[in-house]
Amino acid sequence: MSLLLSEVDTFLYGGNSSYILNEYIKFLENKENVSADWRDFFIQFQDKLEPVLADYQKSFQRKNTLLEKEPEKPKPTEACFANEEKVRHSINALRMIHAYRVRGHLAASLDPLTLEEREAHPELDPKTYGFSEADMGTDVFLDGILGLQSAPLRDILTILRKTYCDQLAVEFMHSQHPEHKSWIQERIERYVAHKVLSKEERLETLNLILQAETFEQFLNTKQTGAKKFGLDGSEGFIVGLYEAIRTSASLGVNEVIMGMAHRGRLNVLSTIMGKSLVTLFSEFRGTITHPDDVSSGDVKYHLGFSSDKIFDGKEVHLSLNANPSHLEAIDPVVLGKTRAKQAIHHDKQRKRIMGILIHGDAAFIGQGIVAECLALSDLDGYRTGGTLHMVINNQIGFTTDPTYSRSSPYCSDIAKSIQAPIFHVNGDDPDNVVFISRLAAQFRHTFQKDVVVDIVGYRRYGHNESDDPSFTQPRKYAVIAKHPSVLTIYSKRLIEEGLITADEFSQLQKQRNDKLLDAYDAAMNTHKVEADWLKGSWIGLGAATGIEKPIVSNVPIKELKRLGLRLIDIPPGFGNHKRLPRLLKAKEEMIMSGQNIDWSTAEALAFATLLVAQIRVRLSGQDSGRGTFSQRHCVWVDQKTQERYVPLNHLQEDQAPIEILDSPLSELAVLGFEYGYSTADPRSLVIWEAQFGDFANGAQMIFDQFLSAAESKWLRMSGLVVLLPHGYEGQGPEHSSARPERYLQLCANYNMCVVNCTTPANYFHVLRRQLLRSYRKPLIIFTPKSLLRHKKAVSSLKDMATGSTFLPVIADATTKSNPNKVKRIVFTFGKIYYDLEQRREETKKMDVALIRIEEMHPFPADDIVRAIAGYPKSATIIWCQEEPQNMGAWLFVDRRLENVLSTDKWQNPRPEFIGRRESASPATGFLKQHLQEQETIVIKALDLNPSERTKSWK
Repeated sequence: MSLLLSEVDTFLYGGNSSYILNEYIKFLENKENVSADWRDFFIQFQDKLEPVLADYQKSFQRKNTLLEKEPEKPKPTEACFANEEKVRHSINALRMIHAYRVRGHLAASLDPLTLEEREAHPELDPKTYGFSEADMGTDVFLDGILGLQSAPLRDILTILRKTYCDQLAVEFMHSQHPEHKSWIQERIERYVAHKVLSKEERLETLNLILQAETFEQFLNTKQTGAKKFGLDGSEGFIVGLYEAIRTSASLGVNEVIMGMAHRGRLNVLSTIMGKSLVTLFSEFRGTITHPDDVSSGDVKYHLGFSSDKIFDGKEVHLSLNANPSHLEAIDPVVLGKTRAKQAIHHDKQRKRIMGILIHGDAAFIGQGIVAECLALSDLDGYRTGGTLHMVINNQIGFTTDPTYSRSSPYCSDIAKSIQAPIFHVNGDDPDNVVFISRLAAQFRHTFQKDVVVDIVGYRRYGHNESDDPSFTQPRKYAVIAKHPSVLTIYSKRLIEEGLITADEFSQLQKQRNDKLLDAYDAAMNTHKVEADWLKGSWIGLGAATGIEKPIVSNVPIKELKRLGLRLIDIPPGFGNHKRLPRLLKAKEEMIMSGQNIDWSTAEALAFATLLVAQIRVRLSGQDSGRGTFSQRHCVWVDQKTQERYVPLNHLQEDQAPIEILDSPLSELAVLGFEYGYSTADPRSLVIWEAQFGDFANGAQMIFDQFLSAAESKWLRMSGLVVLLPHGYEGQGPEHSSARPERYLQLCANYNMCVVNCTTPANYFHVLRRQLLRSYRKPLIIFTPKSLLRHKKAVSSLKDMATGSTFLPVIADATTKSNPNKVKRIVFTFGKIYYDLEQRREETKKMDVALIRIEEMHPFPADDIVRAIAGYPKSATIIWCQEEPQNMGAWLFVDRRLENVLSTDKWQNPRPEFIGRRESASPATGFLKQHLQEQETIVIKALDLNPSERTKSWK
């Protein structure tokens, strides 16, 4: 048993204390000395009882759970013994009250269809606590609990059932935060005792339901059979969403960012956000013309929208994000956008900008991304001040009943993992929907924590309006066919209560239908939608033209050295790791000499130069602070105090901040979060780093639906950078390949950039280029592993200084001095270049030119032509890669390279493939086999004779 501590204190220090302490001492001597009821009570509240007993008996001490010295027992008075039965009733009543707070939801009337057969829970039965029917009239002393000093047991039961088992139910006792529990309990019990909404509030609620229901009915009539994924049967949700936003606005929120799937989306756009009915109907009638910038577009129930709405005199900017059919995929995107907006608008308390996520019941419990997002809710780098989760609970998923789709009583049980309170409400009871949504918004504001509102309704039609649900749910849909709508139920209630007359209600219906009909007629004419993608934070940026001027991404060498030295400056008194000074000494030598700049140093310099230019940087990933390969060390940890120090945040006073975050072990939610962040803040360099490149497999939905296609579908740009460690080092099939083929297959129409830099300088430039462009594109970078410390994979500061730039193709400087000798041109993409260069140097094979394609998309045709200019056009063309033939860049580059060479009049433009043979697995798990395969690739690519083979490879 567990009551609120304040209630226990009240009870213990009241007139019952002498009797209770007497029973407690008997319990300490031997637990069997007292009844089971008392044992439960004392075990639960032993920590509260001991201080009370100490007040009576100063010498009371405990040893091995028994008294060390027999204390003088408080002598109960005759009055106490006379009240023994009354005290026992009070204790048992407390236990029963607690049970209703914990389990009352199990007996609540949440299903509008009343199809769910719930078994009576024994903990809600008075008999469990020793009460008989004869006891129902007995007065029970409560000393303020439930707002009562004392009351007959019958009245207490009535209050408990009305509070916790009516058409709303609360789950909050799972929380480990007493202040959360007491806050909710006080408001729930106070509301039920004074269950009143004003006349104005209830009439406004009626009007909202009227708008929501008539919208659905009108479309069903005018667009019979068209898919709209309507809200029919769950219109009460509209009331809840409206109230949540209005309450939040009253508490200071001025921007709400929302995400939801398709169910009810059109209704939200119309009723809540004020999207033009003419525009909505035009989309159905096919008379709408989308902006010329849209190349593919999307269906109407996926599209996003934003507007400014007034709630009780307070303006709130509302945005509903575009979402694919991957249901909950939008969740982390909304969280990331919310966090970014809070940063942009300096909402440090996270009370002015909030996120609302709208879920379907089956998706909320069934999609793993929901659990990943919940896990982000209270982490420093991802906190948004609490998200309001609202569930449109249709009690079905497509054709699947809850009994087949989850193993828990409620779809919302997953939220208990973060101790979020969960409010359930019958969607056919709009008054309770208003109250519970208001309460949820207040809780989120007060405690800055996630909260869930589960609005239980039903789906009047099938998954879509042309679907027949009776195939799989005949009983349910027989009931639904006879069940009155929430508008019918609520309007009848208000008419009976005299809040509105039947004639007045009929007039409201007519006005609404006339408005819908006028808009539908107006939709006969063609309407063009204005593009809105370059507004707000995007002002000053534009669309990519395809003809890009060279980006000046270099930095004066003097500035590079200044910043480089700041990066190695250890603050006084900092407890270094024993290896850190040696690492910093090596970096100091690089900076001072300007030579041998390695990958991590070039990266840090890129970050530093952006930060001092007032460009924020955010790097998020698994173990990104240190770096997976212990290469980055951008976050130092004091070995004594565990305090963290980020040198990049201490470059100079007037600089932008950098966030370097070790993320949870999530790919899907964290990548979605960072993508959302990048769409809201195009002025920051936002980076997600996979621990190994193949970890991105777990986030493929974000790549497929958002990164690669959002601009084409929804006119939404992103400048997110994705770092994917890639390279074959003989470590087995896992973590060798970042699957370049997957990203290249997604590439078209300059939708994103895909690079595999082989020099730190090129990495430096491509990071800076990302923010210096006049537009934004996602950037996929295949980052190295072994090259992080490769002696040849280094650059000089001159390669980053004035006059330098990013090179999409790196020509072969070795053979350019005598190009006529070249018989073979080998194109590469990534690490394999260094293996080929090492062997060519050893064998003096100077008739082979090695050309590095650093940026595979957009395909650098002109740069390739310039890189091979001067070589004999009779030369053999080779494509060499480490990956198997069915992987890597080969299938992407094959015909593109052939087309470039054909246009440039090469005699044999068709490249020959050299790499690993086709394979189901990315790489072998045997080191010896790996070395043999790598040796074979190098020999074939360089066309070596057996006599030219060296032993250095082995």
